[in-house]
Amino acid sequence: MSSSLILAPSILSANFSCLGEQIEALEQAGADWIHVDVMDGHFVPNLSFGPFILPVIKKHTRLPVDVHLMVSNPDALIPAFLAGGAEQITIHVETCLHLYRTLQSIRAGGCKAGAALNPATPVESLQEVVHLLDLVLVLGNNPGFSGQRWLPEMAGKINRMAQFLERAGSSAIIQVDGGITAETLNDAWLAGARAFVSGSAIFGDPGGIANGIQSLRKQIVF
Repeated sequence: MSSSLILAPSILSANFSCLGEQIEALEQAGADWIHVDVMDGHFVPNLSFGPFILPVIKKHTRLPVDVHLMVSNPDALIPAFLAGGAEQITIHVETCLHLYRTLQSIRAGGCKAGAALNPATPVESLQEVVHLLDLVLVLGNNPGFSGQRWLPEMAGKINRMAQFLERAGSSAIIQVDGGITAETLNDAWLAGARAFVSGSAIFGDPGGIANGIQSLRKQIVF
């Protein structure tokens, strides 16, 4: 398991009146990825971005763009996000009738592939596709809105996921999204997560974006 922490700020919590400036500030502050939560108002009760956001992001940073498709029909959107230059696309197990095929299509497009699991979705749902995964996203709360609290029982799920991936011989990174703050990050880290999505804790930090990122990084206990 890697000893490197990856921070992927979610621009869902950014100030859209100065999005470009905030993306540049993220890179300057040491963010690793830019996380894009795509929501359709059906699979989750909120609406956010379409593929149009990718050229906006890429105009302001060279950081990898990490796309999380929280949509009912990911297959309809994947080609546009591939064409837009996403470096990583994560789809939900719960929405894919043909999960194997969908992951294959992402990889065939030259992009890293991830699978996301809602809090109630079991680790074992990835058994047949684990060899296709570069990333596994464990939701730390019910998806749809930024600023929700971390569900403490998800630390146990992350630990089970880490054991599952090790048994499978997988090098997939465990990512966590939902409720990640300076108070909760280390619990997820100790359980086996290595990539962390955070929105409110970074963009809402009273000391600014750079302080929000540093506050998260310094929580890690090796």
